[in-house]
Amino acid sequence: MPRELTYMLMTIAIILVVLWLVSFLVLHVTSGLIHLIIIVAVIMFILHFVRGRSA
Repeated sequence: MPRELTYMLMTIAIILVVLWLVSFLVLHVTSGLIHLIIIVAVIMFILHFVRGRSA
């Protein structure tokens, strides 16, 4: 995977996490399940790039 694409995807992931944290802290969203799902998705996204190509 090209380095530029990796940087772009990581930048998008960081922006989404920051927006999620802001909305969680400022808007006081009470649905815990959706936040748990988002956290799991972000962790899996990061692990995908840490491990690299395994197939």
